[in-house]
Amino acid sequence: MRKLQGAVAVVTGAGSGIGRALAINLAARGAQLALADVNAAGLEETRKLLGSASARTYSVDVADAAAVQNFAWSVGKDFGGASLLVNNAGVALHGTFAELSLEEMEWLIRINFWGVVYGCKFFLPLLERAAEAHIVNVSSVFGLIGPPGHSAYCSSKFAVRGFSECLREELRATPVKVTCVHPAGIATRIAETARVGAATRVGEYAQVLERASQVLTIPPEEAAQTIVRGILGDKNRVLIGKDAYRIDFLQRLMPARANAMLSAWLQKRIEKDESRLATGAKTVRS
Repeated sequence: MRKLQGAVAVVTGAGSGIGRALAINLAARGAQLALADVNAAGLEETRKLLGSASARTYSVDVADAAAVQNFAWSVGKDFGGASLLVNNAGVALHGTFAELSLEEMEWLIRINFWGVVYGCKFFLPLLERAAEAHIVNVSSVFGLIGPPGHSAYCSSKFAVRGFSECLREELRATPVKVTCVHPAGIATRIAETARVGAATRVGEYAQVLERASQVLTIPPEEAAQTIVRGILGDKNRVLIGKDAYRIDFLQRLMPARANAMLSAWLQKRIEKDESRLATGAKTVRS
């Protein structure tokens, strides 16, 4: 897209994190906003941060096809169309494949993958009517590699990646561009709000939360700015964070060994950070 001034931008998961940061960034560029989230309170907080910007909020569960279809209909009625769709809503689920139930995996995949599919399906007719339009589907670095303990999340994010790549080619002759986003280490509450598999050991999840606080350090505002640059540059793919570039490079260079090497590298990094924090705490006490 060449400009965002006056564009009607639809953002899911706008009640917090990257979605909220995107809403603020797009509003500052003069876009009109249709913001959705299942968390009505968080969505209202985002709306208040936008001041006098042209924005409407919609309580939507993206895992519900009928709800997303109604959302698209409402946006068409309220704004007369749409030219930017950001499928950002997502959740996390901790546990190995053996620990997770099928119901737990289905819950996550309905939101992370089917939510993207529903958004594209029901908003595409509006986007195709625009002179220029853009779809942004938020995957993850876990849509590039598959570390242990994230079988459900990786499944959904690899699916988003594959779907986006296919959709991009199918829409190449239309005004609609497609960007797939692979963030790494964004400082959102996704780890804190993640569900834990019923058979997952609580102690293991506590360790995951500790590690997340050390790894998830990139401000959502920085992620939003990077995504917007990708939209304006009609990028096929957007990587966010140095770790995303490292992971992408290693996965391309040695795909068969990338997972094991990256897991070992990440563990060393975590241990190094834990040692540094422990040393700093001892220095403060002394």
